[in-house]
Amino acid sequence: MIHFNPDIFPQKKGAYIIGGSIRDLLLDRIPTDYDIAVKENPKKFAEKIAKNISGRLVRIGKPGQMIIRVVSDDHIFDITSLNGCSIENDLKKRDFSINAMAYDLFSGEIIDCLGGLRDLADKKVRMVSTDIFRKDPIRLIRAYRIGACLNFEIEPQTASIIRSNAKLIENSAGERIRGEIVKMIGTSKSYYYLSQMADTELLTAIFPDLDRLKGCLQNSHHLYDVFEHTMQAYRHLETILNDPAGLLPDTSIQIRRYIDEGITVLLKYAILLHDIGKPFAKNIDDLGAIHFYGHSRESADLAQKISQRLRFSNREKRFIDFIIRNHLKPLSLFSAMQKKTLTQKSLTRFFMKCGENTPALLLHTLADIMAKRDKPNQTNKAFIGFIKEMIHNFFYSFKPKIKEPPLITGRDLINEFKLTPSPLFKSILNLVEEDKITNKINSRDEALALVRDYLNRA
Repeated sequence: MIHFNPDIFPQKKGAYIIGGSIRDLLLDRIPTDYDIAVKENPKKFAEKIAKNISGRLVRIGKPGQMIIRVVSDDHIFDITSLNGCSIENDLKKRDFSINAMAYDLFSGEIIDCLGGLRDLADKKVRMVSTDIFRKDPIRLIRAYRIGACLNFEIEPQTASIIRSNAKLIENSAGERIRGEIVKMIGTSKSYYYLSQMADTELLTAIFPDLDRLKGCLQNSHHLYDVFEHTMQAYRHLETILNDPAGLLPDTSIQIRRYIDEGITVLLKYAILLHDIGKPFAKNIDDLGAIHFYGHSRESADLAQKISQRLRFSNREKRFIDFIIRNHLKPLSLFSAMQKKTLTQKSLTRFFMKCGENTPALLLHTLADIMAKRDKPNQTNKAFIGFIKEMIHNFFYSFKPKIKEPPLITGRDLINEFKLTPSPLFKSILNLVEEDKITNKINSRDEALALVRDYLNRA
């Protein structure tokens, strides 16, 4: 049984706490948001809560759907008029049975007229009615988001109705789609639900560019078509992010410190879109070999448009674009290593260019390699080993060096060489930093000599 503090919630007849907060409390989860439906005068009820918690009132919504929000340091309370002539009628207009329960603040009873308690016990996400998705298509994604957050199964009939209504998602605002997708892929078992979204064709309704990947066959290095490769890459990435020690025991502590929820979400999103340009870049040569020249650029350009539609922030879009646009760069370094032409300076330049995005790009690369086939062949094993070594070098060699004070600064270029600040400064200072990191120079005098030689040759 659940109870609510009367010092916060007035014990008023015709006032009900509804929806997700009831579900969460019954699951021993602590809610921070409360939805409250009041039969009469929701404003007066909101004012009482605001007084009890020293909160402030904010009006949100639009005429006819006005919500009075009470905000405190710890909680948000959204108070609305009862949506119907009775609480039961209100609950029947909601989305899923586990969100369609209410707590009567006057009697202290739980009202469950749609089997929400049973579905909570059975760990099921079940629609309240077959028309909930037509009324608000965002619920199509929300079903899987709730499933992923609670580790619940989507009830079969609900999944069937989602399939038949999947195209309706095109009518939803981009920022709402983004909100649900981000919450879902931020969970640790999102691949399981993402693959179900693919099965109901909801995933390709959200991202039509993914549909073109189905049946797009690849070269002999790949076992799967581009779509299945993408899904497998997503699965491998999630496994690595959930347990870095499983594949990267030497650097797992550093990776766990590096990865936060934001990076996790953006990395998963990026790998979902990293090959969407392949159908446009596909080329078959005279010998019948398949190539995808320039596909990373094509994919990044398409992903930018999608991210814009979904209202990702500029910072997020830059990160996503960087990962997709550069996801073949580690392969170029590996190829150079195989040809014995890879230099320490090339690796250092790669680390300097990628900066703090280096671990993210290399984790993406690991998942991408592992998704080429069921079991890695010798080349893939060598590539995986190479990337693991790069991650190790980044954390144990490059980062300690980059944190050391620079041997010279722009002021030295002005004072010692009478140079005027310009884009040339960055080129010179990067050159000095590269040689410092690769241990070619170790002192200020050696740095100044390097600059002097550079300017004489320029």
